Amino acid sequence: MSLRRTAAVLAAAAVAALVSAPAAQSRVPAGPTTDVGDAAAGWLARQLVDGDHFETVLDGVAYPDHGLTLDALFAFTAAGVASDSSDRAAAWLAEPEVLADYLSYGDPAQSFAGAHAKLALAAQVRGQDPTAFGGVDLIAGLTALQAPNGRFQDKSQYGDYSNGFTQAFAVLALDRWRGAPKAAVDYLAGTQCGDGGFPLILEATPCVSHVDATAMVVQALLAADRTDPAGKALDWLHGVQQASGGFLDEKATGEGNANSTGLAAQALRAGGRTADADEATAFLRSLQVDCSAPEAARGAIAFDRTGFTQATSLRASAQGVLGLVGVNFVDLTADGGRSGAPVLDCPVTSTSPTSSTSDTTTTTTTTTAATATSDTTATSTTTAAAVVAVTSRRDPLARTGAQVGPMLWVGALLLVGGVLAVVLARRRVAEARK
Repeated sequence: MSLRRTAAVLAAAAVAALVSAPAAQSRVPAGPTTDVGDAAAGWLARQLVDGDHFETVLDGVAYPDHGLTLDALFAFTAAGVASDSSDRAAAWLAEPEVLADYLSYGDPAQSFAGAHAKLALAAQVRGQDPTAFGGVDLIAGLTALQAPNGRFQDKSQYGDYSNGFTQAFAVLALDRWRGAPKAAVDYLAGTQCGDGGFPLILEATPCVSHVDATAMVVQALLAADRTDPAGKALDWLHGVQQASGGFLDEKATGEGNANSTGLAAQALRAGGRTADADEATAFLRSLQVDCSAPEAARGAIAFDRTGFTQATSLRASAQGVLGLVGVNFVDLTADGGRSGAPVLDCPVTSTSPTSSTSDTTTTTTTTTAATATSDTTATSTTTAAAVVAVTSRRDPLARTGAQVGPMLWVGALLLVGGVLAVVLARRRVAEARK
């Protein structure tokens, strides 16, 4: 365990028996803000379904999205706002049926490593006991899934979809608890590709470095004081950063996307690569929906330069906030968080007629600061809004996902054929486990 985690572990032990209850107050806005991270987190909080979770809609059916809900919880915590929303999300995740669905599809014979790891980390970030989250010992469940070689793997009739995110989250969660097992850290470091990056798909040939996975692994290795492989990975991130400051998914084109850039910025800042992190943050700022957009979209982070859509901006905002704020998973804590969902501070132009000494009516325009009047919780998170142009502030930036059930992946195979179908299905399930 790294020295900087020792104090956090001692503090967590003091409050380990405490379980945060949902805030009693209504979802009251925190008021206008000019802070980009606060504004993005505030927008995200207002999109929660029933105020406590997110959903993914496939074929007209809404499924709870545990992974995105956790991403939002991390974003609220990093920004230090919407702590009431974070409380409600944690309480929702701790509900027996919800928790069982995420950890095992509700089947005691199954167990998913990524879900255990991510939730165990989130619990500790909030100061909760990961051995008694919703009555479940997440630490025991996670360690039971560690193979002799150190890899954390799923136990499932549908196959093993553990990946680079799984291993990184496991190391981060266990490092916070009582120290990550050496075998787990050794395995993670040993997955490094020849170019210095880390893969999303483990033990694949050839080894293909992946921006998102590399960003997560860097943070896990820094937590475990493995600075040498972390440094090589940071060098790789520097080398693949776009001129825009953004980062791309593997084989993608363009200037970058908010998800990859948010995670990369987080890792770069954790590793002391300030200049690269600043460029990535500037790119993220250029993706934020500004005051020229409809009020309901303001503050959100668009996925890329094509503009805002509701569906893609949810996860883009959740992971983008991490990069904007610059707090890494090693040091992330809920201490000092405040309630309320801030709104982007925009000038309001009002027009009123005034009388002159003649019969002519003139118009006086007054500009005042915006004030928050409501904090509406969305009932659907996947209906696409009108595309809003994103203002660029620069010249020419393995997701978490829904627990939608195994039969949907089988259905997806019917849409395409051959090996590509299998690869896509495996990736979708793998991403759902992050």
